[in-house]
Amino acid sequence: MIKGQQMESECPRVEDDPDIRVMTAGSTLRKVKSRSWKKQRHFRLLEDGLSVWYKSRWLGKGHSTFSVSEVEVVREGHQSEVLLSIADEFSADLCFTLVFHGRQGTLDLVAESPEEARAWIQGLRKLINKAQTMDEKQWLDQWVRDWFHKADKNKDGKMNFKEVRTLLKMMNVEMNEDHAFHLFTMADQSESGSLESEQFVLFYKMLTQRDEVWRVFQDYSGDGEKFMLEELESFLKVEQQEGEDIARHARELIDRYEPSETAKKQGTMSLEGFQMYLCSQEGSIFRPEHLALYQDMSQPLSHYFISSSHNTYLLEDQLRGQSSLEAYIQALKRGCRCVEVDCWDGSDGEPVVYHGHTLTSKILFKDIIVKLKEYAFMEMKGKILLKAKKIAGQEDEANADDVSDEEDMSTGGAENRSLEDLTAPETLNHHEKVVARKAVSKLSRELSDLVVYCKSVHFHGFKSAPLNSKYNEMSSFSESKAKRLAKEAGSDFVQHNSVHLSRIYPSGLRTDSSNYNPQEMWNLGCQIVALNFQTAGLEMDLNDGLFRRNGSCGYVLKPRFMRDSNTKFDPEKPEEQPGYKPLRLSIQVISGQQLPKVNQKEGSIVDPLVRVEIYGVPQDQTKEETSHINNNGFNPVWNQTLNFVIHTPDLALVRFVVEDYDKTSRNDFIGQYTLPFTCIQSGYRHIHLLSKDGTAIPPSSLFVNISISELT
Repeated sequence: MIKGQQMESECPRVEDDPDIRVMTAGSTLRKVKSRSWKKQRHFRLLEDGLSVWYKSRWLGKGHSTFSVSEVEVVREGHQSEVLLSIADEFSADLCFTLVFHGRQGTLDLVAESPEEARAWIQGLRKLINKAQTMDEKQWLDQWVRDWFHKADKNKDGKMNFKEVRTLLKMMNVEMNEDHAFHLFTMADQSESGSLESEQFVLFYKMLTQRDEVWRVFQDYSGDGEKFMLEELESFLKVEQQEGEDIARHARELIDRYEPSETAKKQGTMSLEGFQMYLCSQEGSIFRPEHLALYQDMSQPLSHYFISSSHNTYLLEDQLRGQSSLEAYIQALKRGCRCVEVDCWDGSDGEPVVYHGHTLTSKILFKDIIVKLKEYAFMEMKGKILLKAKKIAGQEDEANADDVSDEEDMSTGGAENRSLEDLTAPETLNHHEKVVARKAVSKLSRELSDLVVYCKSVHFHGFKSAPLNSKYNEMSSFSESKAKRLAKEAGSDFVQHNSVHLSRIYPSGLRTDSSNYNPQEMWNLGCQIVALNFQTAGLEMDLNDGLFRRNGSCGYVLKPRFMRDSNTKFDPEKPEEQPGYKPLRLSIQVISGQQLPKVNQKEGSIVDPLVRVEIYGVPQDQTKEETSHINNNGFNPVWNQTLNFVIHTPDLALVRFVVEDYDKTSRNDFIGQYTLPFTCIQSGYRHIHLLSKDGTAIPPSSLFVNISISELT
């Protein structure tokens, strides 16, 4: 049986599920963009069970489609600014919002009846759950099937060889035409001169057999057909550098990934099972055990890097951009633990949030608090810290008029009411209250009393800090000031951050919401390195990479040498650190799989290259890249080795970037993946690529061989 046929039978079937039946039959829903823009569209679920098609009845042949796998969540009722604006016109039981992954936005819809809305909400949730539970091989089958449906213009469910050839070019496949036609004929089991969807999946699988995986398999298989248990154990020990209970692990891999029940009973693994293992999470470059919450979470807050955002409410630029509740939701779901809330008096006395003295739009403070309650504690324990100024008591009158560097620069002082909510694990024993306060000319006593652990104070220098600073105080630094201090007194900055909290924020000149490189600040031990989460690029890739470990909880324990209050670590001189032990990193970039197209023009195929970038202390900042492969985004093979020396492994991040080479202009971005050096698994590994905004783009991947050794 073709794997795709088996998978399709596992999806909710029309005859079995009433919600799916409603979706397949189709419904007229209102697509809403604003209070004044509400248009009827006809929506229906396509036959593949994972694609939704919609069009206007008055736009002729024009239509749009999206895959259920692109939808992150379905929210019911008035849960967006747009639907809230029409709440007086359409009741909550008619409304729902589709939230797409990454920065693809949202789709607000209104059904004609509560029953129809409920069918779409429940049906989509069932399909999303199915999409989320598919393994790598099922993803590949569905990806192939999606392409088939996109190219099937007349919707007859069949394609001749000419149409298949065009489709393969759309899929980034450059092929030998004679070989492809031979495989096409083999897949055309009915000898009709055309392929149906499942036959096309079979054809694609024959076309995509991976010789580089087969060669690795041959090196350890005695008969070239299967791995005996001891052969798999040998592969795991020699190549994958696994050392604990290898026999048990080998048996578990066979049980988990071998598709043949007969082979399982015999304790053997086929080539197909081996490839499924290599493409799995266990076969990925990221250590599976570091994906869970594995670090000590009982240490002082100053001992952790904390995922932090700047002006969290903004979706766009700093001067005219839209403020949105969705920005808070997306940041929190991305693991952000420190969000910023700039409060101002509204025209009706109701506190509003926006970037003061700019043309950014306003949202209600109370609505933000509701969303924080709903989304901030998905993995935390209901604890919130308020970082703000505090009304001085008798013991600290000297700091009574202190304001943060950011307030001095952006608003001229105390007129700006800024809060940052920092959620923390229960074991850190933090404050439990959230207060919705009215912005007034002076700081309220009620708010001041809640600022217990993160009192905002002005920084007076490293020499005075040990004498005058308290453990519950923190300072904010602009990126430019932090960089200056790093050059003047890097070791002092690291030592200061072993005890005190420091927050870094983007320069006021970054009105386009661009970001600085956070690695420079992490090198100094700065805990709260605030970035504009709405802006994709290298800086957010590094942030995602650092906080991908430890359960993606938003807290990462700093290296031991940064937690010692007597530390003398200087990022400019890592070789002077006690226990200095540089490591050699060797990466054989073997091949790529199903890379996405950059230029959607027919016949355009990418010329991919791979660049590996190292970020860490200054001595570790380097990059190396492969040559480019002409016209092959489907299965490019490089077999090139890139070598690096890592001087401070505990601070290093490794970023894999795939680009489309262009000799006359800047290369186009294809995909990336970033992770901490200490989370890398040795051996033959797959790197599952992410898009520019950090979302998965299955089945795109790189196949590499990683070696880590001591420098001799």
